[in-house]
Amino acid sequence: MLLDVLSELDEIKICTGYLLDGNEVKNIPARYQDYNKCEPIYITLPGWKEDISKVKAFDKLPINAQNYIKKIEELVGVEVCYFSVGPNRGQTIIRKEKF
Repeated sequence: MLLDVLSELDEIKICTGYLLDGNEVKNIPARYQDYNKCEPIYITLPGWKEDISKVKAFDKLPINAQNYIKKIEELVGVEVCYFSVGPNRGQTIIRKEKF
């Protein structure tokens, strides 16, 4: 939702799972002893380092920001319908209504 806070980053890491005792797991283990042994698995995407606070539509975002949203959609299997480019209500972009 808070896409604007990522604008300062050179690259963005997305955790896609964890290594636990040499095995990949997709969920954080419930036992804290196992959780403490987990190593995150990341994919890294390039950042965009551009002010997006005045953007009014998805296709007007920097291409790396668009690719980030598309990657999130691919990973979770759900379309991103809303995202914000700033703290004000009017800075929320609605891609698709889902109601």
